Amino acid sequence: MNTTEKVIREQFPFWEKALGSNAATARDDVLVYVGCGTSYYLAMSLAAYANSAGRRAIAVPGAEWLNRPSFFWPEWKNTHVVAISRSGETTETVAAARKGRENGAFVTALTVEAESSLAKCSDNVVASPTHREEGIVMSVSASLMLLLGLQMIGHTIPASTVASAIKLADALDTSLSKRVLDRSHFVFLGGGPLFGIAAEGALKLMEMSQVLTQPFHPLEYRHGPISLVDEKTAVIMLYSPDQKDAEAKLVEELREKGAIVIGLGGPGDIELPVDADLSVAALVVLPALQILGERVAQSRGIDTVSPRHLTKVVTLA
Repeated sequence: MNTTEKVIREQFPFWEKALGSNAATARDDVLVYVGCGTSYYLAMSLAAYANSAGRRAIAVPGAEWLNRPSFFWPEWKNTHVVAISRSGETTETVAAARKGRENGAFVTALTVEAESSLAKCSDNVVASPTHREEGIVMSVSASLMLLLGLQMIGHTIPASTVASAIKLADALDTSLSKRVLDRSHFVFLGGGPLFGIAAEGALKLMEMSQVLTQPFHPLEYRHGPISLVDEKTAVIMLYSPDQKDAEAKLVEELREKGAIVIGLGGPGDIELPVDADLSVAALVVLPALQILGERVAQSRGIDTVSPRHLTKVVTLA
């Protein structure tokens, strides 16, 4: 077991420590979640959850909000910018937070580094420490920031969520075989708040294993991308309870075209129940997707401790 897998396996005590650690502190202003890479995908899920709770929220990549915010929202004032960054040092995110504050926005740093540059230039800090051995690949810190972000908008995360996540990660790990791991095209499908998690799952597998991955909203997949499906394709379907029937029909089509399907919460060649409500399903499935990325990398002899071309912190001159 390398350090990456060790950290994935050991993330759950950090969840338990963070449960209930921060109250609902999201303001009534428009919520603008900003981040880069994994943090942006978390932003997408958090914005969807916030909107479903009756708030107004959008997710914007850090550089886009820094350089052309008017394309996403016409004003800085009356906005609550939630800047998400593991290190708190990501160049675009820190600069976007500073610019937001200078222009009248209220800024919250959502991070695992409470003394970072991002934390120091924000009005409010929501943070919880991560595993000290976490390396380049974001695992426990991604889960923690999602958990903290959900609590910010008033979600109560049941203690049982931890056991549900462990159970799903173990079940997926046990179910994986050469038939899945040898595929060269992985597609992650998820709708609503699960789309950001599908995108994060795709990113994890791609950066860990250097395999082609794609994330899509499930019913969008028929509109062009389905042309790539063949016997080299693996699909990970993150089922939503309210769309399960439609998503199951899509899965049947994909299987007919040669794909092998992992169904998280619904039908597939591998069917794994998700023992959680949609309100916390994004959090529950994250560790399982991290394990999948690690296993695909291992099947190719790739060490995820040092993924190609990547660094732990992205800073720009």
